[in-house]
Amino acid sequence: MSAKKSQTVDFEQSLVELETLVERLEHGDLPLEEALRQFERGMELARSCETALVKAEQRVEILLQKSAEADPQPFDPEPDA
Repeated sequence: MSAKKSQTVDFEQSLVELETLVERLEHGDLPLEEALRQFERGMELARSCETALVKAEQRVEILLQKSAEADPQPFDPEPDA
């Protein structure tokens, strides 16, 4: 599995786990210590997701800059066959 694919899977898995943790915490039926552990794990996952999103945003910005700096290419449609 490529690194890009792995990062995407990790982000998606982290997001699913985070959503599950939020649902468990919203129910409010966890003992205090377990709720704190779940909250800590949720904060770790949120930071991880935020980092992944920032990296993705930076990549998009780089691609947009490269696109804006590219030389214009003439449009040469292929004749109909």
